[in-house]
Amino acid sequence: MNRQWVKQAISEIEADFQRSADTHLIRLQLPQFPGIHLYLKDESTHPTGSLKHRLARSLFLYGLSNGWVKQDTTIIEASSGSTAVSEAYFARLLGLPFIAVMPDCTAKRKIELIEFYGGRCHFVKHPSEIYEASERLAKELNGHYMDQFTYAERATDWRGNNNIADSIFRQMQREPHTIPNYIVMSAGTGGTSATLGRYIRYQGYDTRLVVVDPENSVFYNYYQTNDRTSSSECGSRIEGIGRPRVEPSFIPQVIDEMVQVPDAASIATILWLEKILGRKTGASTGTNVWGALQLMKRMRDKGETGAIVTLLCDSGERYLDTYYNPEWVKQNLGNLSEYQRLLLDL
Repeated sequence: MNRQWVKQAISEIEADFQRSADTHLIRLQLPQFPGIHLYLKDESTHPTGSLKHRLARSLFLYGLSNGWVKQDTTIIEASSGSTAVSEAYFARLLGLPFIAVMPDCTAKRKIELIEFYGGRCHFVKHPSEIYEASERLAKELNGHYMDQFTYAERATDWRGNNNIADSIFRQMQREPHTIPNYIVMSAGTGGTSATLGRYIRYQGYDTRLVVVDPENSVFYNYYQTNDRTSSSECGSRIEGIGRPRVEPSFIPQVIDEMVQVPDAASIATILWLEKILGRKTGASTGTNVWGALQLMKRMRDKGETGAIVTLLCDSGERYLDTYYNPEWVKQNLGNLSEYQRLLLDL
């Protein structure tokens, strides 16, 4: 009976995928960078509104195929929000209970979305407590801890069709510069950067993968020192990216360059980007675009032309109480004027 249920569960997930179109690739018009095109892969158009929809689908298929997820299995995940929203969606699709373990400072809108999809939230005080709490709940409930931070880089088939890297390069085929000079990506689990870096090498492209990292994240330091014991007492203020410890899914060897991005620069960038796109994006998109703009300036200074692709990870509507709230920004990040001036001077 369980084998039949697993077969049906996988079929349900694949059918859901077939009902979803690919995400859009948006080309920004930035006249201050002649001959250099910037593209945003808009992951906010997934059914659950973020890049993490891809990861959640892969994690469920991985768990089902490994025999870890069975009928009536309670799914537990350590997540600051977007992964949990997407996993709650797939858990509801399969009729499974879902619990998200997250810091109590997680954006209110993400909590509401998890509950909308039938999940419930288990809060901890410090971001570093999410791992132990998730393992404990899985043991107590005889459930399955998805553990996105370990399995993100393993669950996605980086060689095959329909991963995000394959989608980007297919969509670039009719653009003026068909092979991007750079793909810029921020790291949360490290799974997407691993997929991108592996795919680029597997296909033999000259594209360079640049990973941008926010404040209070250890990934940049690990990339520089190869010290896996690196840790931070503070969690990232840019939800969904940056980690206080080196996660197993972060693979530095597939990355060509890393750039640290101040949190204030990320927020200044989403306010600047709103005027260009006509809509709000999440702060991790600001981190990505800030990094992409620095590369565009580098290319312009060298007289180079080409293309850069980065990701629009989720909608800014989830962050109206934080990143789009001037009082929250002032209290947590101070004055953005330095970075706003730099954006105006591009």
